[in-house]
Amino acid sequence: MSLEKPYSNVPGTTIFDADQSRKGYWLNQFCMSLMKAENRERFKANERAYLDEWDMSEEQKQAVLDRDLNRCIALGGNIYFLAKIGATDGKSFQQMAGSMTGMTEAEYRDMMLNGGRSVEGNRYIGEQK
Repeated sequence: MSLEKPYSNVPGTTIFDADQSRKGYWLNQFCMSLMKAENRERFKANERAYLDEWDMSEEQKQAVLDRDLNRCIALGGNIYFLAKIGATDGKSFQQMAGSMTGMTEAEYRDMMLNGGRSVEGNRYIGEQK
């Protein structure tokens, strides 16, 4: 298996690969625990205490507490697992994605309906137009 990661050259993009998976294992396990109602209730009752039951880094725990999903992704979180946090908070995936891009839910929805984000500024670093 190649250790080269040509995809790491895309600005603003974190690819969930094997390294990210290892880094975020416990963060993602915590997220999956929120699929059970009793765990969601325990988490909502005392978020910090529930997070402390998981072998996550302090930085991962703080990112969850801050609901900084972009930071969670940088720390190994997978968006499909992180969606469980949003659902626990009563947010749709569209609301979460909008918050991650600095857009309102409506702005994000409209962007996606109009073909997604522009490729301008989102190509490989150093790529010519």
